[in-house]
Amino acid sequence: MLSSYLMVAAILFCIGLYGALVKKNAVIVLLSIELMLNAVNLNLVAFSKYGVVPSLTGQIFTLFTIAVAAAEVAVGIAILIALFRARGTVNVDEYDEMRR
Repeated sequence: MLSSYLMVAAILFCIGLYGALVKKNAVIVLLSIELMLNAVNLNLVAFSKYGVVPSLTGQIFTLFTIAVAAAEVAVGIAILIALFRARGTVNVDEYDEMRR
């Protein structure tokens, strides 16, 4: 039973890693990072339930990870909107220098 959770989490993480490394749209990159964080959350909950000593520790870490991910999305979208207003594009390849 644990192996099926780990397999789904590995697939989610690989899809997120592919999106973060290959895609050029900054919104897609942010979504891919969120997908990777959700794969980690799935691992934490699975090990919390099916681990050697089942406890709530993994679920508590998952709640903290969700809170950090929400803050990361808020800051990331704010930065992305500011960059879009300054440069007019969300293409990651265009952001190669700090100043205009």
